[in-house]
Amino acid sequence: MCALSELSTGLDARVTALRADHDFAQRLHALGLRIGRSVRVVRRGALNGPLQLRIGTTDIMLRRVDAALIDTDAIAPA
Repeated sequence: MCALSELSTGLDARVTALRADHDFAQRLHALGLRIGRSVRVVRRGALNGPLQLRIGTTDIMLRRVDAALIDTDAIAPA
């Protein structure tokens, strides 16, 4: 298990926990980041910039400090 901010680029992972306050957790749910969903880090911004994430067919940008509040488990490649 690792935080989403630590996940390697290009790897798929499953969201296992959201360690955020209620309001921020609701925002993450609205963006599609829910427990059990798969997520992939597509790209990392330079100099600790934001992460580009792919959830299903949707891409979002998320600050690394916020991604650190999301726990994931890596999904083995098929």
